[in-house]
Amino acid sequence: MHIPDQTGRTAIITGGSSGIGKAAATELAAKGARVIVAVRDQTRGRAAAAEIGARAESRPLDLASLTSIREFAAMIDGPIDYLINNAGFMTATRRATADGFEGQFGVNHLGHFALTNLLVGRITGRVVTVTSRNYRNAHIDFDDLQWERRPYRPFGAYGQTKLANMLFTRELQRRLIEAGSPVRATAAEPGWAATGFTMTTGRRILDRMLVLGTRLLAQSAEGGARPTLLATVGEVPGASLSSPGLFGVRGAAALAKVSGEALDDDIARRLWEVSQRLTGTEFPLSAGV
Repeated sequence: MHIPDQTGRTAIITGGSSGIGKAAATELAAKGARVIVAVRDQTRGRAAAAEIGARAESRPLDLASLTSIREFAAMIDGPIDYLINNAGFMTATRRATADGFEGQFGVNHLGHFALTNLLVGRITGRVVTVTSRNYRNAHIDFDDLQWERRPYRPFGAYGQTKLANMLFTRELQRRLIEAGSPVRATAAEPGWAATGFTMTTGRRILDRMLVLGTRLLAQSAEGGARPTLLATVGEVPGASLSSPGLFGVRGAAALAKVSGEALDDDIARRLWEVSQRLTGTEFPLSAGV
């Protein structure tokens, strides 16, 4: 896709040291943007920034820690054109974050929710959140968001977080419009991309099939980054979803139809309220601001 000149613009990309995050960072930096790679592992972050080029820098961010998220946000000065909530986490067994959240929900949704609320007052362009096709068959279980009572299903937990990403994008866009902000909230799904990110179903045979399928069918990280770039700099509306054009799996990026529970405004508002309470962060913009 065509990426216009990005000179003078700043992008923050979580998880930007590898995979589609690094690929998107590389493309934006090549067009002149200043890119902040926000990652927990600074050895990998600095190495990635060095590969991306002089316009990239690495800063520490652990999305599994609200303290780290607040420290990162406090270090950011000046306007931010693009916040790309790209980092993703999946685990075969239930693990807790530093704040006691179920790991996938804590990193994939709550961490990005808190980060966005802390930064949105300085964002001038887009908030892009990377989701997955798994959102389509997922459900938000408000009675057990943290998988404390039901048997832990890694794929089910992951799907819930990806649906949460979509609902977050929808409610964020509603709030931005209500506040009179020109910022757009968009979502992107990379399709099937070989990025080093491992999908874990908890079933050994199915996991092996996924690994084999990735080797045979997946597109490159650069291909997987196309929807993110479209959602970031393309002419797309707020609350939209960018996806690979070939059955949502691979190919050129295009707008995709949002479906299922991701369209439910009541669930989106309820999830936002719960997320505010859990993270202790609130949307800072008032109506008309």
